[in-house]
Amino acid sequence: MPRFRMTVEYHGTAYVGWQRQENGHSVQAALEGAIHGLTGESVVIRGAGRTDSGVHALGQVIHADFSRTWVPHKLRNALNAHLAMANERVAVLDVAQVSDDFDARFSALRRHYLYRIINRPARLAVEADRAWWVPKVLDHELMHAAAQQLVGHHDFTTFRSAHCQAKNPVRTLDRLDVTRVGDLIEIRASAQSFLHNQIRSFAGTLKLAGEGKMSPDDVRAALEARDRSACGPVAPPEGLYFMQVDYPDQT
Repeated sequence: MPRFRMTVEYHGTAYVGWQRQENGHSVQAALEGAIHGLTGESVVIRGAGRTDSGVHALGQVIHADFSRTWVPHKLRNALNAHLAMANERVAVLDVAQVSDDFDARFSALRRHYLYRIINRPARLAVEADRAWWVPKVLDHELMHAAAQQLVGHHDFTTFRSAHCQAKNPVRTLDRLDVTRVGDLIEIRASAQSFLHNQIRSFAGTLKLAGEGKMSPDDVRAALEARDRSACGPVAPPEGLYFMQVDYPDQT
């Protein structure tokens, strides 16, 4: 059975998250529904990473096995037509046929995320559901300095959900940068893998640093405490974007 890799984007507000669930409509279900509508096949897709309800993606990667070969661009266009007919806020950006040993999740070398904060007094209109609105002035340079305390190989127990199913809280964080252009503050994170709610936990803690409520040393102490209660409040999902996945053939 030919295997295809697809890069997809979605606006996560309308979905219960990436993974198919019984309590609502998921991104996975939207894509599997489009595949079924096109081919009549009940195909189960695998994604490079799970995202929670309200989280967006510009570069989620999936793979799926089909019963016959497709011309990649025709498969992309046909799936997008079915997604549009179903009023899904999901789009397939590109399609490529890959070898049978490719796995969207397990072949990934690195995942990249973006968290967006709009820091201004006025409430959001155009950017509602697409960023975290923080009216109190934040010091992005202090946020960046605090973020560097988290880069590296650590036990991230403090910064993962109490419901995280990962067996090991140790991860290597390759990048956690904070930059600002005008009212927009961007937090960019890169690692091979992340724990549940890890980036949103980072963002909530770094917001406290930006408000002057935590110093970089305080953030380091929170990390070393390995205690969930030492984490700042978890940032809301609407500011988080799954941006890109790196694979061996892209290095």
